[in-house]
Amino acid sequence: MATARPTVTLPGIVLGAGLGGFLDGILLHQILQWHHMLTSTDTDNIGVAHYPATTVHGLRINTLWDGLFHTFTWLAVLTGLALLYSRVTRARGRLWTSRALWGWVLVGWGLFNLVEGVVDHHLLGIHHVRTGPGQLWWDLGFLALGALLVAGGWLLQRGARPVTAEPAEPAEPDTAARRPS
Repeated sequence: MATARPTVTLPGIVLGAGLGGFLDGILLHQILQWHHMLTSTDTDNIGVAHYPATTVHGLRINTLWDGLFHTFTWLAVLTGLALLYSRVTRARGRLWTSRALWGWVLVGWGLFNLVEGVVDHHLLGIHHVRTGPGQLWWDLGFLALGALLVAGGWLLQRGARPVTAEPAEPAEPDTAARRPS
Protein backbone atom coordinates (compact mmCIF):
# COMPACT_ATOMS: atom_id res chain seq x y z
CA MET A 1 0.00 0.00 0.00
CA ALA A 2 1.51 3.30 -1.10
CA THR A 3 1.43 6.18 1.33
CA ALA A 4 0.99 9.75 0.16
CA ARG A 5 4.16 11.78 0.30
CA PRO A 6 3.75 14.95 2.29
CA THR A 7 4.20 18.09 0.23
CA VAL A 8 5.72 21.39 1.19
CA THR A 9 2.85 23.42 -0.29
CA LEU A 10 1.11 24.42 2.93
CA PRO A 11 4.31 24.98 4.94
CA GLY A 12 5.73 27.03 2.05
CA ILE A 13 2.65 29.24 1.83
CA VAL A 14 2.41 29.83 5.59
CA LEU A 15 6.16 30.46 5.93
CA GLY A 16 6.14 32.76 2.90
CA ALA A 17 3.22 34.77 4.32
CA GLY A 18 5.03 35.20 7.62
CA LEU A 19 8.36 36.17 6.06
CA GLY A 20 6.65 38.50 3.58
CA GLY A 21 4.86 40.19 6.46
CA PHE A 22 8.14 40.60 8.30
CA LEU A 23 9.73 42.17 5.22
CA ASP A 24 6.78 44.55 4.85
CA GLY A 25 6.77 45.51 8.52
CA ILE A 26 10.50 45.87 8.92
CA LEU A 27 11.26 47.61 5.63
CA LEU A 28 8.15 49.70 5.02
CA HIS A 29 6.94 50.42 8.56
CA GLN A 30 10.23 50.74 10.39
CA ILE A 31 13.17 51.42 8.05
CA LEU A 32 11.57 53.52 5.31
CA GLN A 33 8.64 54.63 7.51
CA TRP A 34 6.40 54.92 4.48
CA HIS A 35 3.40 53.72 6.43
CA HIS A 36 2.18 52.06 9.61
CA MET A 37 -0.86 49.87 10.11
CA LEU A 38 -3.31 52.77 10.56
CA THR A 39 -1.71 55.86 8.97
CA SER A 40 -4.20 56.10 6.14
CA THR A 41 -7.35 55.80 8.22
CA ASP A 42 -8.38 59.31 7.17
CA THR A 43 -9.18 57.82 3.76
CA ASP A 44 -10.06 54.25 4.74
CA ASN A 45 -13.18 52.46 3.59
CA ILE A 46 -14.28 51.01 6.93
CA GLY A 47 -14.61 54.03 9.22
CA VAL A 48 -11.63 53.62 11.55
CA ALA A 49 -10.68 56.75 13.46
CA HIS A 50 -7.75 58.72 12.01
CA TYR A 51 -4.41 58.06 13.73
CA PRO A 52 -1.76 60.18 11.99
CA ALA A 53 1.81 59.16 12.74
CA THR A 54 2.65 62.86 13.09
CA THR A 55 1.04 63.00 16.56
CA VAL A 56 2.21 61.19 19.67
CA HIS A 57 -1.18 59.56 20.17
CA GLY A 58 -1.37 58.51 16.51
CA LEU A 59 2.15 57.11 16.55
CA ARG A 60 1.40 55.17 19.75
CA ILE A 61 -1.72 53.60 18.24
CA ASN A 62 0.16 52.79 15.03
CA THR A 63 3.03 51.27 16.99
CA LEU A 64 0.57 49.08 18.87
CA TRP A 65 -1.00 47.86 15.64
CA ASP A 66 2.42 47.36 14.02
CA GLY A 67 3.28 45.18 17.02
CA LEU A 68 0.11 43.15 16.64
CA PHE A 69 0.93 42.74 12.95
CA HIS A 70 4.43 41.52 13.77
CA THR A 71 2.98 39.11 16.34
CA PHE A 72 0.83 37.60 13.61
CA THR A 73 3.77 37.31 11.19
CA TRP A 74 5.95 35.76 13.92
CA LEU A 75 3.27 33.16 14.64
CA ALA A 76 2.97 32.47 10.91
CA VAL A 77 6.73 31.88 10.65
CA LEU A 78 6.65 29.54 13.66
CA THR A 79 3.68 27.66 12.21
CA GLY A 80 5.32 27.39 8.79
CA LEU A 81 8.54 26.10 10.31
CA ALA A 82 6.65 23.57 12.42
CA LEU A 83 4.70 22.34 9.39
CA LEU A 84 7.84 22.12 7.30
CA TYR A 85 9.79 20.36 10.00
CA SER A 86 6.98 17.86 10.55
CA ARG A 87 7.32 16.81 6.94
CA VAL A 88 11.06 16.28 6.89
CA THR A 89 11.73 14.25 10.01
CA ARG A 90 10.15 11.41 11.92
CA ALA A 91 11.75 12.44 15.22
CA ARG A 92 9.78 15.68 15.33
CA GLY A 93 7.68 14.71 18.34
CA ARG A 94 10.75 14.03 20.42
CA LEU A 95 12.47 17.16 19.15
CA TRP A 96 9.61 19.62 19.76
CA THR A 97 9.24 18.35 23.34
CA SER A 98 12.99 18.15 23.88
CA ARG A 99 14.53 20.09 26.73
CA ALA A 100 17.61 20.45 24.52
CA LEU A 101 15.78 22.39 21.80
CA TRP A 102 13.97 24.73 24.18
CA GLY A 103 17.07 25.19 26.30
CA TRP A 104 19.03 26.40 23.29
CA VAL A 105 16.13 28.62 22.22
CA LEU A 106 16.29 30.31 25.63
CA VAL A 107 20.09 30.66 25.38
CA GLY A 108 19.75 32.32 21.97
CA TRP A 109 17.07 34.70 23.22
CA GLY A 110 19.18 35.62 26.23
CA LEU A 111 22.30 36.20 24.13
CA PHE A 112 20.32 38.52 21.87
CA ASN A 113 19.15 40.51 24.92
CA LEU A 114 22.68 40.73 26.31
CA VAL A 115 24.36 41.83 23.07
CA GLU A 116 21.58 44.25 22.08
CA GLY A 117 21.37 45.62 25.61
CA VAL A 118 25.09 46.24 26.01
CA VAL A 119 25.62 47.65 22.51
CA ASP A 120 22.45 49.71 21.95
CA HIS A 121 21.52 50.74 25.50
CA HIS A 122 24.95 51.25 27.03
CA LEU A 123 27.70 51.58 24.41
CA LEU A 124 25.84 53.43 21.67
CA GLY A 125 23.02 54.81 23.81
CA ILE A 126 20.73 54.90 20.77
CA HIS A 127 17.69 53.80 22.75
CA HIS A 128 16.69 52.53 26.15
CA VAL A 129 14.17 49.97 27.31
CA ARG A 130 12.12 52.82 28.78
CA THR A 131 13.44 56.37 28.41
CA GLY A 132 13.08 58.76 31.31
CA PRO A 133 13.56 58.61 35.07
CA GLY A 134 14.95 55.24 36.04
CA GLN A 135 16.01 54.32 32.50
CA LEU A 136 19.27 52.83 33.81
CA TRP A 137 17.28 50.43 35.99
CA TRP A 138 15.13 49.37 33.02
CA ASP A 139 18.29 48.76 30.95
CA LEU A 140 19.94 46.79 33.77
CA GLY A 141 16.76 44.76 34.22
CA PHE A 142 16.85 43.91 30.52
CA LEU A 143 20.44 42.66 30.90
CA ALA A 144 19.46 40.67 34.00
CA LEU A 145 16.63 39.04 32.05
CA GLY A 146 19.09 38.13 29.30
CA ALA A 147 21.48 36.58 31.81
CA LEU A 148 18.63 34.60 33.42
CA LEU A 149 17.50 33.32 30.02
CA VAL A 150 21.05 32.19 29.16
CA ALA A 151 21.55 30.50 32.54
CA GLY A 152 18.10 28.89 32.56
CA GLY A 153 18.44 27.70 28.98
CA TRP A 154 21.89 26.30 29.63
CA LEU A 155 20.65 24.37 32.67
CA LEU A 156 17.60 23.13 30.79
CA GLN A 157 19.54 21.78 27.81
CA ARG A 158 22.35 20.42 29.98
CA GLY A 159 20.08 17.88 31.64
CA ALA A 160 18.37 16.87 28.41
CA ARG A 161 18.61 13.52 26.70
CA PRO A 162 19.99 13.77 23.17
CA VAL A 163 17.42 13.59 20.38
CA THR A 164 18.38 11.33 17.51
CA ALA A 165 16.54 10.95 14.25
CA GLU A 166 14.76 7.71 13.46
CA PRO A 167 15.37 5.94 10.16
CA ALA A 168 13.14 7.13 7.33
CA GLU A 169 11.33 3.79 7.08
CA PRO A 170 10.92 1.27 9.88
CA ALA A 171 12.97 -1.86 9.35
CA GLU A 172 11.07 -4.88 8.06
CA PRO A 173 11.19 -7.86 10.41
CA ASP A 174 13.28 -10.77 9.21
CA THR A 175 10.49 -13.13 8.14
CA ALA A 176 12.91 -15.64 6.58
CA ALA A 177 14.28 -16.54 9.99
CA ARG A 178 10.77 -17.45 11.20
CA ARG A 179 9.76 -19.76 8.31
CA PRO A 180 9.12 -23.32 9.35
CA SER A 181 11.53 -25.82 7.77
